[in-house]
Amino acid sequence: MKSFFNTFSNRVKGIIFILIASLGFALMSTCVKLSGDLPSLQKAFFRNLVGPFVAGYLVYKHNASFIGKRSSWNLLWWRSFAGTVGVVFNFYAIDHLILSDASMINKLSPIFTIIFSYIFLKEKLKYQQAIAILVAFSGMLLIVKPGFNIDVLPGIIGVLGAICAGVAYTCLRVLGKNEPYYTTVFVFSTLSSVMLLPFLIYMYIPMSLIQFILLILSGIFATVAQFSLTIAYSYAPANEISIFDYSNVIFTAIISLVVFGVFPDIFSILGYIIIFSATFFMFSFNKRQAK
Repeated sequence: MKSFFNTFSNRVKGIIFILIASLGFALMSTCVKLSGDLPSLQKAFFRNLVGPFVAGYLVYKHNASFIGKRSSWNLLWWRSFAGTVGVVFNFYAIDHLILSDASMINKLSPIFTIIFSYIFLKEKLKYQQAIAILVAFSGMLLIVKPGFNIDVLPGIIGVLGAICAGVAYTCLRVLGKNEPYYTTVFVFSTLSSVMLLPFLIYMYIPMSLIQFILLILSGIFATVAQFSLTIAYSYAPANEISIFDYSNVIFTAIISLVVFGVFPDIFSILGYIIIFSATFFMFSFNKRQAK
């Protein structure tokens, strides 16, 4: 099997792993939704229980730091705080929206990463990217439906989750140059669990064995997805394979139809097409710039 896998080019290997990551995140979302009427904070806490053990083992195996360099502490804190809030908001959106809608809204996070990188990291924002961002936001409005649906709160919270994820990814752009990925994942998973613990104690709702298993499975799928994503980018650069991350929306749409018997409406589908088109344009633009 290994020799067969080695016959593929690095680009194909990267695509395979990014597809595995997308499926992992889709299965994570499914488990979160299937776990029922539990607080999003409680779901996020149990989802994070797997990460510290896996990442901690890798930190120990590589004889690395569990807390990172002192110069990285500020960014590690902001990455952990923003990432935790983003996960909670995303889980709320998953619970109250069609899976594929929640997934596509969350996929706006790279757009916010570009904006925050321009503001805080002083990275250049070309007019082509600015236009693509505006187009992507128009697609987001079709999914959230501020004028078509009275209850827009889940959609707004989903967008806030994408904003928080954008902040976290902006921090990762700097941390990736200074810290190994397993240290960053360990700090995030551990700090996230610590931040969520007081809320868990205060608002804990007893769970059935099935609910507990589903949340632990969500953590396993999320961990597999995170490391698959890391491996994918070790085989090929982002400007060659990142667009395949949107396969997550296809996976979640299929799961929504098969498991939950729901399918996105025409406005959401138009929103998907617009956001994907804007992202594909930025993907192609960045690839040309890299060359």
